[in-house]
Amino acid sequence: MTIEVRVPTLGESVTEATVATWFKRPGDAVAVDEMLCELETDKVTVEVPAPSAGTLGEIVAAEGETVGVDALLATIAEGAGAAAATPAPASAKAAAPAPTAAGGASVDVMVPTLGESVTEATVSTWFKAVGDAVAQDEMLCELETDKVSVEVPAPAAGVLTEIVAAEGATVDAAAKLAVISAGDGAVVAAAAPAPAVAAAAPAGKDVADAPSARKLMAEKGLSSDQVQGSGRDGRVMKDDVLKALSAPAAAAPAPAAPRAPVPAEDAAREERVKMTRLRQTIAKRLKDSQNTAAMLTTYNEVDMTEVMGLRNLYKDEFEKRHGVRLGFMSFFTKACCYALKEVPEVNAEIDGTEVVYKNFVHMGIAAGTPTGLVVPVIRDADKMGFAEIEAAIAEKGRRARDGKLSMAEMQGGTFTISNGGVYGSLMSSPILNPPQSGILGMHKIQQRPMVINGEIVARPMMYLALSYDHRIVDGKGAVTFLVKIKESLEDPRRLLMDL
Repeated sequence: MTIEVRVPTLGESVTEATVATWFKRPGDAVAVDEMLCELETDKVTVEVPAPSAGTLGEIVAAEGETVGVDALLATIAEGAGAAAATPAPASAKAAAPAPTAAGGASVDVMVPTLGESVTEATVSTWFKAVGDAVAQDEMLCELETDKVSVEVPAPAAGVLTEIVAAEGATVDAAAKLAVISAGDGAVVAAAAPAPAVAAAAPAGKDVADAPSARKLMAEKGLSSDQVQGSGRDGRVMKDDVLKALSAPAAAAPAPAAPRAPVPAEDAAREERVKMTRLRQTIAKRLKDSQNTAAMLTTYNEVDMTEVMGLRNLYKDEFEKRHGVRLGFMSFFTKACCYALKEVPEVNAEIDGTEVVYKNFVHMGIAAGTPTGLVVPVIRDADKMGFAEIEAAIAEKGRRARDGKLSMAEMQGGTFTISNGGVYGSLMSSPILNPPQSGILGMHKIQQRPMVINGEIVARPMMYLALSYDHRIVDGKGAVTFLVKIKESLEDPRRLLMDL
């Protein structure tokens, strides 16, 4: 039985839309309510779900086409064994399955789910070459997004017959990476990798703008960088372009200063390496943070004698009982959680003209990796005990170094701790992790002369730095926050008694 997929109701006074993206191709199996395609109107994005389970047959309206309400978009052949009814349109043919080789089924290797709001990735490394035999779930290649590395396993056993996306290529979230001919008799279909087709998005953007918006921008000589997008994931809609055209002209930003000439003998000894997507994102976010927040840093110092003594006293018993080492981070995390309750604005964020106070603590713990700094988030850290915190930090730190963290694990933090002391830093001013309003910098523990009860004695001291957004946190609140942490660490019994 053939089921028709039609344009849903688009909203009051909206009579047509443009087909933006097809997420399925003719011949693909679909589940009921699985998203088939996305339509763009002048103001909204409309997702079209599958009305029935089966196999996608004909795509009637290709990407870029304008369709009216109730227009036919595609057909679905009901039943798991249904085959595609008609050939795919030109927009879908490029991604059609490769011919079956030597009786073996041809299996497409697709880009896996990249995470919320991530629409493209870069192929960083292929671990298999065309002609190599692969086992099911064996790692074929690795993709790099703005924040995480994603491994792509083989969906079936067989022979890798074609690499569609070569190393360095940018691919969208629904792109085909390679083809596997399943079965022992599979024959190599292609001898060399082909360049991938990048996502239909302007350079530097993660999402494609609405077709109607792109057309209007082309007519008016605008670029998407000049328009503030209000659509899903920041995409530019037609209404955004109209608003930009009616807005008063802004002063053009000063161009970046060109690099000074380099003597030829020096240039010959230089090496140029393209920044990874992660490093580009880190650079952009740090600069955006400086440009947006009224960032200020206040300092204090803490005597670590009591924490170090308590740790040395119980670390062996702690590890035996809980199976995880007792470090300093759990003490600092607990101290921060108590301080955030005392000074809630440090755990808040600005949303337009409103302040959003968080009645929970999702603690970001900055971790250095071979590819750059990432900040995995420990959710509801304020409800955890020391052992739970230490276990979570160890597990997320290990996965961060291995590049296994998902996007979801690095989102939603309300406050961040950064420990530069592990690298020997004695003092620094950490940069905020937007949209958070505070970040604590830990530093190296160093023996320094201190006056205790009128006598000069050597004590293990650590400088603390709190960078905060002065738009929401006053100086009094920032100082109070650091003093609260200092008191908790210099007398750890306060942590147990909620003082």
